[in-house]
Amino acid sequence: MERQDEWVRVERTQAFKDLVARKKGFIIPATIFFFVFYFGLPILAAFTTVLNVKVLGPLTLAYVYAFAQFAMTWILMHLYVSRANRWDDLVDQARREAAGEAEGAS
Repeated sequence: MERQDEWVRVERTQAFKDLVARKKGFIIPATIFFFVFYFGLPILAAFTTVLNVKVLGPLTLAYVYAFAQFAMTWILMHLYVSRANRWDDLVDQARREAAGEAEGAS
């Protein structure tokens, strides 16, 4: 039961609540953007002629869009990693707050 009590102490800290809120604030919009962008290509290609526009020689917007998905994935990954590095501070703060609460309870 000790491990569960420790987790409950961590969950109750303000730093942990801030961590969860910040993660949700990034992950939910990023996921929505990813799915809209990702499924936009097959939907636009299947049901419209928007991507048939030639951009450069035989290269159409469909190819540009498809290659942009690689860039979008890498950009989202870099944004996530940079945010996650900042979240580490909140994790450490939550640990300290939970440890302080445990010491106060002893």
